[in-house]
Amino acid sequence: MSGRGGGGRGGRGGGGRGRGQGSGRGQPSPSFHRGGDGGRGRGRDSTRGREPSGPPPPRQVTPIQPSPPSAPTTSTSAVSRPSSGVESLSREVTQKLTLEPTAAPSPPPSSSKAIRFPQRPGFGTVGKKCRVRANHFLVGVADRDLHHYDVSISPEITSKKVNRIIIEQLTKLYRASHLGGLSPAYDGRKSLYTAGALPFDSKEFVVKLIDDDQNRRSSSSTRKERQFKVAIKLASKPDLQYLQEFLRGRHFECPQETIQVLDVVLRAKPSENYTVVGRSFFSPQLGRKGELGNGIEYWMGFYQSLRPTQMGLSLNIDVSARSFYEPLLVTEFVAKHFRRANVSRPMSDQERIKVKKALKGVKVELNHMEYVKTYKIVGVSREPISELTFTLDDQQKNVSVVNYFRERYNIVLKYVSLPALQCGSEAKPVFLPMELCRIVGGQRYTKKLNDQQVRALLKATCQRPRDREETINRMVRVNNFQGDNLVDKEFGIQVQKELALVEARVLPAPMLKYHDSGRERSVNPGFGAWNMINKKMVNGGKVDFWTCVNFSLEYANMSKDFCHELVNMCNSKGMVFCQSPSVPIRSARSDRIDEALVDINNESRSKNKPLQLLIVILPDQTGSYGKIKRICETVLGIVSQCCQPQQAAKFSKQYFENLSLKINVKVGGRNTVLSDAIQRRIPLVSDYPTIIFGADVTHPQPGEDSNSSIAAVVASMDWPEVTKYRGIVSAQAHREEIIQDLYKTSQDPQKGVVHGGMIRELLVAFYKSTNQKPYRIIFYRDGVSEGQFNQVLLYEMDAIRKACASLQEGYMPRVTFVVVQKRHHTRLFPTEREQTDKSGNIQAGTVVDTTICHPTEFDFYLNSHAGIQGTSKPTHYHVLYDENNFTADILQVLTNNLCYTVNV
Repeated sequence: MSGRGGGGRGGRGGGGRGRGQGSGRGQPSPSFHRGGDGGRGRGRDSTRGREPSGPPPPRQVTPIQPSPPSAPTTSTSAVSRPSSGVESLSREVTQKLTLEPTAAPSPPPSSSKAIRFPQRPGFGTVGKKCRVRANHFLVGVADRDLHHYDVSISPEITSKKVNRIIIEQLTKLYRASHLGGLSPAYDGRKSLYTAGALPFDSKEFVVKLIDDDQNRRSSSSTRKERQFKVAIKLASKPDLQYLQEFLRGRHFECPQETIQVLDVVLRAKPSENYTVVGRSFFSPQLGRKGELGNGIEYWMGFYQSLRPTQMGLSLNIDVSARSFYEPLLVTEFVAKHFRRANVSRPMSDQERIKVKKALKGVKVELNHMEYVKTYKIVGVSREPISELTFTLDDQQKNVSVVNYFRERYNIVLKYVSLPALQCGSEAKPVFLPMELCRIVGGQRYTKKLNDQQVRALLKATCQRPRDREETINRMVRVNNFQGDNLVDKEFGIQVQKELALVEARVLPAPMLKYHDSGRERSVNPGFGAWNMINKKMVNGGKVDFWTCVNFSLEYANMSKDFCHELVNMCNSKGMVFCQSPSVPIRSARSDRIDEALVDINNESRSKNKPLQLLIVILPDQTGSYGKIKRICETVLGIVSQCCQPQQAAKFSKQYFENLSLKINVKVGGRNTVLSDAIQRRIPLVSDYPTIIFGADVTHPQPGEDSNSSIAAVVASMDWPEVTKYRGIVSAQAHREEIIQDLYKTSQDPQKGVVHGGMIRELLVAFYKSTNQKPYRIIFYRDGVSEGQFNQVLLYEMDAIRKACASLQEGYMPRVTFVVVQKRHHTRLFPTEREQTDKSGNIQAGTVVDTTICHPTEFDFYLNSHAGIQGTSKPTHYHVLYDENNFTADILQVLTNNLCYTVNV
């Protein structure tokens, strides 16, 4: 078993600096009542992260310590408060985060210029020092006079590829005569950049292109020519000097426009040569490609992004892989994708709809004519192609599609029972036989991969650290930035060829406390992993009513023996688990999951023995887990433990141990706690009641356009141990990242304003569990992209403040808001073999807050877990708001230690 970390993906936001109580800029809104001796913090004294030697400092709010005078309850009655209470908090949060007083209430700013983030309080020192390599490459920039021009192409083209061809042609035609000999860098949309001024501020050009569909086999007289007007107008002059000052820490506002210029320059050549997907590039030339099944294949490529870091500008390059359509005939794709052994068999309406969904938007090409012509599929005909007719442009009579291809092209169609592909428009459709259409290569497959495809992709792309590092180096050599005239000669950009060497530290693992009745009462994990041998759960849960249902056909007879071993393991580890099921163990068909689960639930309730746990042995075929969880957890209200039949059939002791740990947490037990927590030795957590939140939003898979996003928030309920968590989930608008239900109000005819929301509910639960109100809130926020940092911080900090104030007037616990990124592309590689774990990865507890981190802001990379397979990915933590004045060491050690308390 291994410890993992508490936090989430990434984000940016704000906290303030220099908020002393003196006059001048940086003074907080009086409503926040934060003080200090000047300087950056709002803490109890001028030393950050130092534990208080006495009670909390005086604050102009209702005291939190000792016990609150009145307990918050779950009552929905409104709190009697002045009109400037909850309603004014949004303005106060905005004032505080932007460091500027606002004259009147206004919505929180969305501009990055409105927020400053907490500065780094210093570098960490705890842990064993070491060095690692990071896939960051130092970028040097010569002094150039950068210019940004707006580009308008008419008629407008949506394809970046075509836009780039237009600008490339324009450069060839007019570079010497009208562009002053400069070679521009173009982003494929509206922006063009030059290293020097063009001879004009605004000018319009005419560019003519030959239609791509008309290839060399057609004569020049029949090739279609397209004409475009390109307007170029001066927009701005990005300042390289300001960027240098920012990298040296002399400015706090990142000059994103200047970085964008350099990023576009570095991406220009790869964008021409490879298939672009977001910030990544893919091509069969960049590595092997392979089948994922069902007509889908994967391509290898690389991710590339320019970032400001402490060492200067850094080019982050990483290995990447994506799924693409195989370049097959459509009939071959249909046979593979839908597993149709007999392609000529007619399609039902249901099958036809599935084919339409799978192929809509896909480009296909026909090469039975004099030249290759490309179409985009918009649908599938309702009738088979044998029944389709159309009217020729030069005739009045209808002609069947089958006869047309036989008479015009001497092609006898074989699969006439299949529907035709529909291209063109609804008013003027074009019907094409599937057997003549080939899917154009290089089209990304954006739909959800099935479990088999996901496993195949992971298996194909999983690389040990040494192999991944070599692949990254090979990608850099392939790019050959120094051989690129635009990069090197025109813009004077130099990219180092070696991975960055970074100073790192390995944090010590925390001591974990187990039950005193076990032979081992505590353990100090080594290399991020430990086991349950000779140990007992610190708090064993109790299960009186349980049963098991087996949906596996291949392992249908193992249920009773499996449950007997599992129950024994749970009891041996400290749980109180009834030996006999309250409802008979049974097998059920995998095509009747709904009915089986409902029947079990009804039977248990009819006996007045509502299930506390349902053990589910999954079907042999994958894909049912989500359905079973949805029914059990959201429809029936049953706690479930799902088991893979192939793993369960092994009757492995370690497997039973892992299951017992999962079950214990699900029924309210605790597996282990931090020894430092019991001994009240965790800085800025143990001294005063502290609640730790974790929050995330899960979005539907690409292609699922109607499903809701799901927000989830968990919070610790057992201060000072901070090990037991309670969670709440809430559905919200499709792909909405800001959590909408953190705080909400409604109007009741009798009660008036009713306060609610996830934060409020969890604060009430904390009070009921500990009989204390939190003095501190530590909020780990998952799932935020950098472009959303400001909005998420402003909205969610406002919601936290309002939720607290709705419980008691003036109640404002100190908040630290940390956003954590897992969907990034930084990888850390060991420099010496003795610094690795068993998998060849960097050791668990490796932390980096130098070199590749932000020039001034409070962030760090932490690899809290042991590597199993592939290359470990460190988690990136970014502090967006900090009223608790954490030092680097205190926050890094706390975060690493919390990773070991994750009990599921």
